[in-house]
Order: sequence, then C-alpha cells, then structure tokens
Amino acid sequence: MDKIYYLIFVFVIVVFSMVLHELAHGFTAYKLGDDTAKNDGRLSLNPLRHIDPVMTVLVPLMLALAGMPVFGGAKPVPIDTRKVRGGEWGFALVALMGPLTNFVLALGAFLLLYWTQATGMVGTFLLTAIMVNLGFCLFNILPIPPLDGSRILYALAPESIRGVMRTMERYGVIVIYALLLLGGGLFSNYMSAATEGILHFFYALVGVA
Repeated sequence: MDKIYYLIFVFVIVVFSMVLHELAHGFTAYKLGDDTAKNDGRLSLNPLRHIDPVMTVLVPLMLALAGMPVFGGAKPVPIDTRKVRGGEWGFALVALMGPLTNFVLALGAFLLLYWTQATGMVGTFLLTAIMVNLGFCLFNILPIPPLDGSRILYALAPESIRGVMRTMERYGVIVIYALLLLGGGLFSNYMSAATEGILHFFYALVGVA
C-alpha cells in the first residue's frame, strides 16, 4: 500500500510541477514579446495541454517503481525565437525559467517540511515533492539538446559548438535516451551528488549546518 501511495504522490507532483514548468516557459516568452504559446493555448493550467504520455507519465513512474531519481518532461511549449526580445539571451531566460520553477517548488516543499516537521503521509508527500522537483530541475538544466540547459549554453557557446548542438537537436529525445542508456552510471552519480549539494544548501538557508 505504501508503494501505491508513493506512486500516486509522484504522479500528482509530476503533473503539477510540469504544468508550472511549461507555464513558466510560455509566460516568460509572452512577457518578452512572443505570443506563440498563448495563441496555442499553452498558457493554461489544464494538464492535458502539457502532458506527454511518455516523459510526463511513463518515465517518472517507471523510475519511481525502480527506486531511482525521478525526472521527466512535458510537451515543449512552442516558442518563436524571432519574436523573443533579447535574442539568444532572451531565449536563454525563457529556458532557465522552467528549471528555476522546479527549484523554487523544491525549496518551498523543503521549507514547509522543515517548519511543520510533518510526518506520515503529509511528510512523505512533501519529501517526494522535494526530490521530484530537484530531479526535474537537474535533468532539464543539463546542457544537452533539446533540454533547457542547452538553450542557456547556446547563448554562451561559440558558433562551432552551436553547430554541434543544432545537429544533436534534430534527433530530439532520441539523443537523451541514448546518453542515459550509455552513461547511466555517470548520470546517476550526477543526480545524487547534485541533489545532495542542493539539500545542503537548503539546510544552510535555515541555519542547519
């Protein structure tokens, strides 16, 4: 029964978190002059407009069942880079807002858990919210096309690197799946170490060494 509750928690948190993640992208783009997401109906709290059956549902639940760090994604919000003010830097800001939203959600859940000292199902829910959102943040911030981190790197990289990134992006999530399969151990180490580092930072914020 505990496993069933955990999977339900993961599903609810993933859907809620990824809706806000994609809204952050779309709303930031809209504020920077691009109304593509708005016109496509993506500035919506309706989960059905954002859910990808594989990356939002199947992948996170399979990882949860396997006891691994939970991560995933949603249907990318359409962005017209020609309309975004600030050019590459504006697009980088649009990309950054998704993982940043997950980071803020993780911090919020951590503070609630710390301040309330919640236990039982409420404590488990908040702890799951922390770990899931950190997983989404750390996964999406990777500088690998088409993940959000690649948009940030693109604004900083020389043209030679940008050419490689454009080539990789043509194959979309296939590149991600291949890298995870070939470098699964390295990826797991990255997720564990980065998560631990961020949790230490959270504890430092509340004065716990």
